Amino acid sequence: MKGSLETQGSLKTLRYTEDGDVATIQLLRERTTMRMVRELTTVCDHLEDVSGCRVVVIRGAEGRFSRGIDFEEFRPDTPMDIHGFNKWEKCCVRIERLPKITIAAMEGAVIGGGMQLALVCDARIATSDLCMQLNEVRLGFLPGMATFRLAKYIGLGRAKRLIMQCPELSAEEALDLGLIDSIAADLDAAIAETITSFEPIHPVTLELARRLLNESFAVDFENAIGNFLAAQHRAITQTAFLKTLKDHQNTSE
Repeated sequence: MKGSLETQGSLKTLRYTEDGDVATIQLLRERTTMRMVRELTTVCDHLEDVSGCRVVVIRGAEGRFSRGIDFEEFRPDTPMDIHGFNKWEKCCVRIERLPKITIAAMEGAVIGGGMQLALVCDARIATSDLCMQLNEVRLGFLPGMATFRLAKYIGLGRAKRLIMQCPELSAEEALDLGLIDSIAADLDAAIAETITSFEPIHPVTLELARRLLNESFAVDFENAIGNFLAAQHRAITQTAFLKTLKDHQNTSE
């Protein structure tokens, strides 16, 4: 197993592997538990502080991506608290802000927290048997920060329908809404094609572009242009842009 996480033996809900520039996080359990959140947090530590990979692929196992929260960890006869939800949301934000390209490769059920996880990735591909749903409101609670992210993808009216009426979406419906980027006959081949579509991967520039896009719905133009100019200054002082200038100069001579 190439480039395995040092704590791989302690991971029970995930399988983590690295092969060259690509890291893969495989969700081994069909539902999200607090142990999975802790293990995802450990993997984020590794990706941020140790790994030199440029791409992170998140996928499921046994023909499904994720069915969302595991209700076995809740007891109706004990006081409810939001500690676990807070941990999950912090983990999602870390994945969303990783200095890597993130790809959700989905098949089968993508329910609740599984859909939330897909929304924080940069690209989403799925097989034709996809079934995507935010079912939380129907079950009496809220679909996490999908209430914040979803409307940015599909508009407020459509987001209200998906969150408040909880319809099940087929792969074709998810594609039409812009929730996935493509439907794949061969998921592994589609992952490879998606990675190629981002090349050459310049992590700093991509991270800056993602941050500005995420801020675009909440920041007014005056602040946005200031943020852009600061980000652009950082980008043009990076090796990638300086190489572009040198290559251009060489071809012009």
